[in-house]
Amino acid sequence: QVQLVESGGGLVQPGGSLRLSCAASGRLTGTYTMGWYRQAPGKQRELVATITSGGSTGYADSVKGRFTISRDNAKNTVYLQMNSLKPEDTAVYSCHANRAWLNYWGQGTQVTVSS
Repeated sequence: QVQLVESGGGLVQPGGSLRLSCAASGRLTGTYTMGWYRQAPGKQRELVATITSGGSTGYADSVKGRFTISRDNAKNTVYLQMNSLKPEDTAVYSCHANRAWLNYWGQGTQVTVSS
């Protein structure tokens, strides 16, 4: 069993930065593809960024050039560095781990971008 715990969310002004962390406990190894998703009120959950076990990354068009996903397998932690934040980035951000048929989700952390 794998547990994912996100941290680092909060209130930030437009143009500001936040770094989210996702700490995994249990038998999570570097073979999992990790991802960050977000869900804003009244909207569907959307994929923000992914990183494979080999370090390949992918991003939603809306965050390209502003967000960076990274992982530290030794610490079982995945990060999402978010720069140049916009009000439309406001959402609950959740961490996801996938390998084959296995899927794990964190509880999510709120990010609010507002002046």
